[in-house]
Amino acid sequence: MSKIIVIVGPTATGKTKLSVNLAHYLDAVIINADSTAIYKEPLIATAKVTEEEKENIPHYMLDLVSLNDDYTLFDYQKDGRNLLDKFIKEDKNIIIVGGSGLYIKALLYNYNLEETPKSNIDLSSYTNEELKRIANEIDKDNDIHVNNRQRLERFIKRFKETGKVQNKTEDINKRVYDFTLIGLKCDRVTLYDKANKRVDKMFESGLLEEAKRLHDMNLKNFSNIIGYKELEMYFKGNITLDEAKELIKQNTRKYAKRQFTWFNNQMKDITWFDVNYDNFDNTIKEVKDYVNREVLNEK
Repeated sequence: MSKIIVIVGPTATGKTKLSVNLAHYLDAVIINADSTAIYKEPLIATAKVTEEEKENIPHYMLDLVSLNDDYTLFDYQKDGRNLLDKFIKEDKNIIIVGGSGLYIKALLYNYNLEETPKSNIDLSSYTNEELKRIANEIDKDNDIHVNNRQRLERFIKRFKETGKVQNKTEDINKRVYDFTLIGLKCDRVTLYDKANKRVDKMFESGLLEEAKRLHDMNLKNFSNIIGYKELEMYFKGNITLDEAKELIKQNTRKYAKRQFTWFNNQMKDITWFDVNYDNFDNTIKEVKDYVNREVLNEK
């Protein structure tokens, strides 16, 4: 019977290395769950797994579209579930790894997404209270908080465009696959230090040159990626290179913090492991021992 293991956590915690090691151990394929790794062009800025790092393990949901193309959460869900169903039918073990929580939620939980055209409905003139009132008229049992404006707008637009009501929270949290959730974490000071050092390494590896080449191609999703959007300000002469570098570090730290907060709040059934950066093999061993007990039922 196919086993599905999901590895989550903030950036710079070793998810890629752990996923490849577990894939060797379980004879598994790996499915990417990082929203920036779907793009063909970026490599350094997104810390996308390299061919060397893959160690001949088959990787999927990588390099799908150009930065000039649109690829929605619906597209990811559809393509990812097709792969999951295929591998499950083949009785193949699967490792899903990434830091994009919403991608993982959409892939594995009861997120009913639909392919809809870009909305032309403008709700910007409404207050939060007015939006909440409209949402209550659509569904009096909706559980959207009045301060969650983004979700209120999405809920109302979806109803106006499709006539359908978005899933409630309890439905969204229902699993549609059987899987085991593993998280990697560390204390904030260490996490921020690792994030800073990752940015330094990116610059040493050619981030500036990569960003300049892609910027000159005028790709529409270029500025959506941390590392590129800050360097775009430098290319335009708005900030210095040192200021851009510091801003990348700051935004990377903030992103790592948001990732952990999101996973910790939205996925309550994660088994967390503290990363041993001095000896990552010990972390791998801890995870393998857990997998043997809880997934393979080997004591």
